[in-house]
Amino acid sequence: MTDGRPTEAAPIEEAEAFLADHPDISAFDLVLIDPNGIARGKIIRRHELLGLYRSGRHLPGSILGLDVTGEDVDETGLVWDDGDADRIAWPIAGSLVELPWTSPKRGEVRVSLYELDGTRMAADPRHALARQIEAFNQIGMNPVMAFELEFYLLDAERDANGRPQAARMPMTGDLVQANQVYGLDPLDRMETFIAELYAHAEVQGLPVETMISEYAAGQYELTLRHRDSGLRAADDLVMLKRLMRGLAIRHGMRANFMAKPFSGRSGSGMHLHTSLNDEAGRNLMADTDGELAPLLLNAVAGLQRSLAESMLLFAPNINSWRRFSRNSYAPTAATWGRNNRSVAIRVPAGNPDNRHIEHRTPGVDANPYLVAAGVLAGMYEGIRSKLSPDEESTSYDADSQYVLPKDWASAIERASGSAFLKDALGDKMAAVFLALRQSEYDRFLAQVTAEEFDYFCHTI
Repeated sequence: MTDGRPTEAAPIEEAEAFLADHPDISAFDLVLIDPNGIARGKIIRRHELLGLYRSGRHLPGSILGLDVTGEDVDETGLVWDDGDADRIAWPIAGSLVELPWTSPKRGEVRVSLYELDGTRMAADPRHALARQIEAFNQIGMNPVMAFELEFYLLDAERDANGRPQAARMPMTGDLVQANQVYGLDPLDRMETFIAELYAHAEVQGLPVETMISEYAAGQYELTLRHRDSGLRAADDLVMLKRLMRGLAIRHGMRANFMAKPFSGRSGSGMHLHTSLNDEAGRNLMADTDGELAPLLLNAVAGLQRSLAESMLLFAPNINSWRRFSRNSYAPTAATWGRNNRSVAIRVPAGNPDNRHIEHRTPGVDANPYLVAAGVLAGMYEGIRSKLSPDEESTSYDADSQYVLPKDWASAIERASGSAFLKDALGDKMAAVFLALRQSEYDRFLAQVTAEEFDYFCHTI
């Protein structure tokens, strides 16, 4: 860093060129991703952008200590313990893009938070991922990553019973009720939305690829092409969620990223695909003599061993845990296998030279930076210690020697005592994340719901 400016901050020339190329943009969303995975920040005017690139922008450190509802969580140590002190936000290189669905046209610039002296603010989740990538870089390896996400498109209007329902087909106005997994008709009837989605993604430089009609009415899946930068892969995911939210609203829909928005319907995952390249760009997980590479098996073993302690990263909210059930494609054991969608850690079929690992545990409600940090930390431990995985699973009923937490409370307890999690995220990030999860658990535990009252009021 130089004079408090971090070396990774975007150069001012990026902003100057963007302003010259986009004279129609009058304001910019300044976006910081908090530990919950929620985009927070402010809108700045066009004339303020160069100041951000020259000098950064002060933001309260407590912005990283908010729960999902935006309430301060004192236990994070980011509110009254330090007088709600300011930190400084610096723009992320390459993050300045249009928001093509807005009118009047706005832009977006994503930022990371730093201490005033330019050192990384330890509670920023993007920095947690950067630490793990740098650990691999120090041993001559570079993570290659891509996310795929499942989500629901819901109608802006609820049904006659006040419950959410799948979005109407823009082409016909029909309400879809049936499960049309891999169906082409639902995609065809979403043509106007999908066409705009791809067009806007191209404007933003998002490598959006295949769209699928998933396993429930109104549920879809999108894949993102792999990135040589794990940070950029996580950036892609948070940007795509913002794009879909903004575009869906303008089409009379709501994009929903809960892990389990409906009882009795499929939950929504956020699968992470990962491989490791050497310094020449060669895939270190490519098959060796027709067999899985020892390095890949070491990484799988590390992910198995660390899964129980990482579950809170992959399933951070009370709703996250409703997704896990048998025969649901949401894994319930620390299993692994080749070409097997029932396991937690899958080695997909395909070109042996492109072999990689797919982690199927995270829900779409998780923070992608923390998910990726946890996955890389597990892989690193497996490779460093040359661990061997369990016996490969060939069915859904397989089990593992590594017992997973069964619910949210157990996951919080397991994470709270985890040295692995502190190493994966850094002490401060782990403490803030745990404080947020515990605060939300306490809030939910204190609530008497209408369903609970109706269930017991006339019988107990």
